[in-house]
Amino acid sequence: MILFNQIRQVKIALVVTAVIIATASLVVSHFLVRDLAREEQNKMEVWAEAMRSLNNADETTDLNLVLQVIDGNNTIPVIVSDDAGDIQTSRNIDCDDLAQLQALARQWKKAGQAIRIDLENGAWLDVCYDESLMIKRLSTYPYVQLGVVLLFVVIAIFALLTSKKAEQNKVWVGLSKETAHQLGTPISSLMAWTEILKETYPDDSLIPEMDKDVKRLQLIADRFSKIGSLPEPVDSSLTEVMEHVISYMERRTSRKVVMVRDFPDDDIVVKLNQSLFEWVIENLCKNAVDAMEGNGTITIHMEQTAQKAVIEVSDTGKGIRKKDLGNVFRPGFTTKKRGWGLGLSLAKRIVEEYHHGHIFVKHSEVGVGTTFRIELNL
Repeated sequence: MILFNQIRQVKIALVVTAVIIATASLVVSHFLVRDLAREEQNKMEVWAEAMRSLNNADETTDLNLVLQVIDGNNTIPVIVSDDAGDIQTSRNIDCDDLAQLQALARQWKKAGQAIRIDLENGAWLDVCYDESLMIKRLSTYPYVQLGVVLLFVVIAIFALLTSKKAEQNKVWVGLSKETAHQLGTPISSLMAWTEILKETYPDDSLIPEMDKDVKRLQLIADRFSKIGSLPEPVDSSLTEVMEHVISYMERRTSRKVVMVRDFPDDDIVVKLNQSLFEWVIENLCKNAVDAMEGNGTITIHMEQTAQKAVIEVSDTGKGIRKKDLGNVFRPGFTTKKRGWGLGLSLAKRIVEEYHHGHIFVKHSEVGVGTTFRIELNL
């Protein structure tokens, strides 16, 4: 739980940092573009005045300064049209088509980017202009920067989750193998003592039951030892696997818990590591018993589709709240007063990583029950 909260805090911090950087960049760029646009507008007013002086000039007018101002505009696109709408001249535009120039002039006029020059003969000229390439680039730069920042945050979060998941996997694998190792010695001792008891008291009816429990412990240790390795799946009968689990659960649960088999007539054969997959079904059944508080019905349904084998484990328990559905497979999450929150996490790992299947909560309603669904490729 602590690790999950730390990861969530880091993710929130990364997102908040990205938002602050993007917002600051947008604000600074907005003011910068606004100031540059205002400066360009002032330049165009001076340029328009130079055009007026050029058109009203006579033989005695000194045009050196006027021509210098006009020729000094090498960045701002300009189109000059007369009162009839005809194009007189243009600058900084890679276009010679008069129709396109007229369309651009109308577009810029509509946007308010035009300065009218009154001439001495009563006519006028419209100096239409657009933003320079530099301003357009500056306007789009913040959004490019925002995309880069968001991409960085996504990559950082992905790397963080991947590293944390790898760290968690190492912890679970180490814990599982150490548990199996620690169980090995006492189980071997118990097996030896059971054999001695069989020879000493051959007619005792309790010794076979003890032997079953010792073998059960050996199976559990074997399951723990396989966590982290890549067990080779073999063709297995799903009906036999389910029957084995149901028989085990029926002997160790209350008679008030009814196990219902909903199996197809034809057996379903899939590649399984039987020991580990039985563990998954046992976990689901034990959780169902806990959810029903020892009184209810567990239905195990199996079916075969065109490409998948489907197993559904349904109970009539207290159900799962909607806000908890996204956390049921997260390590450490549990609604029990006593529990580690590892059962469903291990079940998901066994189904998805070892058997390349999919496990999820198909349906859950508070006070009605829950259905877990497992899909395995045929």
